[in-house]
Amino acid sequence: MIQIRRSQERGHAEHGWLDSYHTFSFAGYYDPKFMGFRSLRVINQDVIMGGAGFPTHPHRDMEIITYMIKGTLVHRDSMGHQAKIERGEVQYMSAGTGITHSEFNANANTQAELLQIWIVPPKEALPTRYGQKNFKEKFAQNKLVKVLSSDGSDDSVQIFQNASLYVGWLGPQELILPLAQNRHGWIQVVKGEIEIAGEKLFAGDALALSEVNNPLLKVLVESEFLFFDLE
Repeated sequence: MIQIRRSQERGHAEHGWLDSYHTFSFAGYYDPKFMGFRSLRVINQDVIMGGAGFPTHPHRDMEIITYMIKGTLVHRDSMGHQAKIERGEVQYMSAGTGITHSEFNANANTQAELLQIWIVPPKEALPTRYGQKNFKEKFAQNKLVKVLSSDGSDDSVQIFQNASLYVGWLGPQELILPLAQNRHGWIQVVKGEIEIAGEKLFAGDALALSEVNNPLLKVLVESEFLFFDLE
C-alpha cells in the first residue's frame, strides 16, 4: 500500500515571523485523512524570520525532533540545556513527564528553516531526555544515514518509540530502503527528485509505504530526504 501527500496539499499557516507547512493536522489546520501516520504525528516545515522564534512553552508525552534545513536555532529548556542547532545536526527531546523550552533564530538577517517532527511515545509519563548530534560528515558520504533509533545503533540518537529515522543527502543512484514487510515507511522530501513505487516525489512531497519489503528508491537528481521506519 502506498499513499502520496503532495506538497501543495499540506496545511499552511503564515504568522509574519513564522511561515509553516503542516503535513499532518496541527493547531488550526485539520484534515481527518492526515492526522498522522502510525506513531508519526507531526511534520511541520517551518521558516522562522531573523530574530524571531518560539517563546518558552510546555510539552509532555511526545518525542520531538528538530531537523535543520537552513540557518541556526538557539535552544533553551527546563532540563538545563542551552545549545545551538545547526545544519547537519539533529536534536531530540523526550517531553515525557513535562518540559518547557524555547527556540529562537538569533541571526537577525537570515531565515532559519527546519522540520519539526513529533513522534508519539510508546507510553505516557516516560522520563525526559535530550540528545543532539552532528551528522554532517556522515551526510557528505553520499549514503543513507541512521540518525534516530530505539537502540542507538550506528551512533544514532536513542529514542523510546520503536522507530528509526534515516537521512539521505544523495546524488543520483538507486538504493534499497531498510524496510521489513511488517513495518511501515514514511518518506519526506526536502529537495530534489526521487522515485519510489513508480511515483516521483519532489520538494515537500511525502509517501507512505505499508506491506512493502525493502523497496527500491531511485534518486534522480541531487536530493535530500528523510525516511522513517515505523512499527
